Amino acid sequence: MSCPGCGTETTARFCPNCGTAVSPEAGVAASAQPQVTGPPATTRVMTLVESPEARNWAMAAHLSALLGMFFPFANVIAPLVVWLMKKDGSPLIDREGKEALNFQISMTIYLIVSALLVIVLIGAVMMFVVALLDVIFTIVAAVKTSNGERYRYPLTIRFLT
Repeated sequence: MSCPGCGTETTARFCPNCGTAVSPEAGVAASAQPQVTGPPATTRVMTLVESPEARNWAMAAHLSALLGMFFPFANVIAPLVVWLMKKDGSPLIDREGKEALNFQISMTIYLIVSALLVIVLIGAVMMFVVALLDVIFTIVAAVKTSNGERYRYPLTIRFLT
């Protein structure tokens, strides 16, 4: 007998594939009242692969923060410029640009607090550690983004969501 729901050939009373009754008298009842079955055995999962150009711009949003080593507050301004220019082009650029901005704003706040704590002698060490973590996490984020992975910075205050 063949299943009226999916057409599978079976000798059982219920189809092993979809669970529809396949007996001759049940077949008439099944055709009179359609049965709702579960999801199909194979479910497709669609993933969106970003273009290399979008990944490059997302990586540029992270790496542009390194300009802050040469120009004051460029660590915030450069990712902001990249994000504002390209955020509508791709969800990846939008997400990673916000992530880079949140992290750089947080690091700037941490550096200012560390500079104020220089008076208590612990600020100099804190400034060095914050600057080092900024560079390391920025490079890690850029590498992960260029590989197509999502990266969330640690120690980040989420200003933009």
